[in-house]
Amino acid sequence: MTGPLAPLALLDTDSLIGEEDRAMRDTVRSFVDDRLRPEVAGWYERADVPVRDLALEFGKLGLLGMHLEGYGCAGTSATAYGLACLELEAGDSGLRSIVSVQGSLAMFAIWKHGSAEQKDAWLPRMATGEAIGCFGLTEPDFGSDPGGMRTRAVQDPAPDGQGDWVLTGNKMWITNGSVADVAVVWARTEDGVRGFVVPTDTPGFTATEIKHKMSLRASVTAELALDGVRLPASAMLPEAHGLSGPLSCLTEARFGIVFGALGAARDCLETTIAYAREREIFERQLASYQLTQAKLADMAVELGKGMLLALHLGRLKDDGRLPTPAISVGKLNNTREALAIARECRTVLGAAGITLEYPLMRHANNLESVLTYEGTSEVHQLVIGQALTGESAFR
Repeated sequence: MTGPLAPLALLDTDSLIGEEDRAMRDTVRSFVDDRLRPEVAGWYERADVPVRDLALEFGKLGLLGMHLEGYGCAGTSATAYGLACLELEAGDSGLRSIVSVQGSLAMFAIWKHGSAEQKDAWLPRMATGEAIGCFGLTEPDFGSDPGGMRTRAVQDPAPDGQGDWVLTGNKMWITNGSVADVAVVWARTEDGVRGFVVPTDTPGFTATEIKHKMSLRASVTAELALDGVRLPASAMLPEAHGLSGPLSCLTEARFGIVFGALGAARDCLETTIAYAREREIFERQLASYQLTQAKLADMAVELGKGMLLALHLGRLKDDGRLPTPAISVGKLNNTREALAIARECRTVLGAAGITLEYPLMRHANNLESVLTYEGTSEVHQLVIGQALTGESAFR
């Protein structure tokens, strides 16, 4: 009889990861174990996380915008970025969200769509964590339908056509919003949807933290209000035209979630296996019962399948040939299965599973949000459906 295997060792998924990517993963795993894991239950319980301190620490590790080139960014592979997201979310989804929003939404928007001046002004400081960014797309009445946004940007007339922009509107559920130094805000103009780089100390900009959350409590979430925020013409992202701009950023963030959700699932399953091997029921190890082993086996199978899918998508992205519908496949499957694993793990621990002594309920609560942000399951089902049929069912 051999000793117990780690869940992902069943399929030897480590053999599919290159040496450099594995080294980055191991560095992040050690950081999570040593720095974040001892604190995260308290941050979650108090709904108080030191985002600014953590951003500087993430910056020192090279995690912020790590898959981008230049401007002090690490320039790693997409797979390395995904594995970093996995390890961070094994700590907590909220901690991964800090890195994901900073790098894949705020920084990526400026890196891909910004002017040289915008990139030089913000990206180096964001890569170190000195400046924190947020991404203002979702509105109180428009989440899955960003095309209905009401936030407006109107340009003052000027002889040279370069008058100031004035932004008015509200954004909702914005991660890092109340601690950010810069917001990438999307607004409707006469020329369609455009993006703007908005320093958060601009008059008329306010951010109010959203309290009383049951999910992502180790993450700062805010509502943004823009009341006649006046910006120079140079604040507009010059290369983003229409909804393809913000949607390109969401695609980047969704890729990280494909991996990240598996981190929460792995942490739940490893915790549950360890508990079941120690817990005695009717004078036998809980792990020795057939029903317990059936649950663990089913969850390990889904975790392994999700990891194979994530690594395949990472390889495609590194090769520059990852189709957008494939990211929807990954996001839909891995968030759905991760949530199912977290819930099932809780049943094995019984009453102990609802406490913060164990991470199961915390992960399950977080994954309820991960399941729906960056595109709900229904949105991704329709993306996949459109790819299969050639017909859009969104409207």
